[in-house]
Parts: sequence; structure tokens; C-alpha cells
Amino acid sequence: ITGLVLTKLDGTAKGGIVVGITGRLGVPVKLIGIGEGVEDLRDFDPHAFVEALLAE
Repeated sequence: ITGLVLTKLDGTAKGGIVVGITGRLGVPVKLIGIGEGVEDLRDFDPHAFVEALLAE
């Protein structure tokens, strides 16, 4: 496994799971899902993700 795709990250409580998963598995998150379909997958930007978590 070279990377993970995470979906359903629409809340801050769920968003914290990213840190736990990557720390435990030692595998980076490559894509995150921001909607319902494949077209809603986005490249994962860890800096933007942390900023969004802290802003809420």
C-alpha cells in the first residue's frame, strides 16, 4: 500500500481520524472525498486540512 483514500470527512470529529490512521499505518493519505462521487476526490493537502480543522 502506497497511499490511502479517505471519504466522508465532512466533520471535524471525523477529520481527526486522519492523524491516527497515518500514524498507525505509516502510509500517507493521497486523496480525500468531499462529496458523493468519484469526481469529488481531491488531492490531500495536509496543511490545508489542518487549517480547516483548527478553524472550526
